[in-house]
Amino acid sequence: MSKSPASSPVPALTFNDALTFASRGHSLAAVDARLLLRHVTGATLAQIVSHPGRQLGPVDRMRFESLVARRAAGEPIAYLLGEREFYSRPFSVTPAVLIPRPETEGLVEAALARLPVEGHPEVVDLGTGSGCVGITLALERPHARVLAIDASADAIAVARRNAAALECGNIDCVIGDWLQGIDGHRLSMIVGNPPYIAASDAHLGEGDLRFEPRSALTPGEDALGAVQEIIRQAPATLTDGGWLILEHGHDQAPIVRKLLAREGFVDVFSDRDLAGHERITGGRRPG
Repeated sequence: MSKSPASSPVPALTFNDALTFASRGHSLAAVDARLLLRHVTGATLAQIVSHPGRQLGPVDRMRFESLVARRAAGEPIAYLLGEREFYSRPFSVTPAVLIPRPETEGLVEAALARLPVEGHPEVVDLGTGSGCVGITLALERPHARVLAIDASADAIAVARRNAAALECGNIDCVIGDWLQGIDGHRLSMIVGNPPYIAASDAHLGEGDLRFEPRSALTPGEDALGAVQEIIRQAPATLTDGGWLILEHGHDQAPIVRKLLAREGFVDVFSDRDLAGHERITGGRRPG
């Protein structure tokens, strides 16, 4: 009986080989290649640099090569790693939620600057996604009570996991449609990063946006439809002197300020992001 030929052994792949495979073979940025290698092997950056000849096992090699191919196809690095840092804390992310971005930390900063430091203020985070904004506010102001709302059950599941992982006990994550259903609450603050890109905007077909949940990016053809709805609903739920603070597109601040003023908000302001764009706008309910 003839024997089937033995399969050829898979060549060993060292850390250095893996990085070369990613950069030269798939044109990945060196920082992405190292992040993927760290994710697969558990090695630190120092270990990757100091032990270039360390070999990957067969399973790690297959995982690494698969992730490299997915990243080369444009899949966001945050989804591949399953995590993104926000306000110096790790947040789990999946394709069910937006990837936290540095400019959104400006929303947190604007909220913290206006959130009462005494008492037990009630705060609502609209369109919470991963929960990065609401959880951060809850952790930075442990005396506050935060309600995180999202229309997506999958997003709320991610937010709840993040709240548990970060041991955040002063937040509730619930499914909801903006501020509907919470009439009667007297909120000290409403914050949100609602969808604000028009459905026809070509940017939705570029970069990371191709992979992120479309409902979290665009409200439809009217880019400011969700922003207008939130501004319309907010006065009925805010306390006298309560704040509404929203993130929006880089060129939308003037119209958002007008919308807030039209609904009677005072002390209307806009904050700039690191690129100099007016990215965060808010106002205070009179009283």
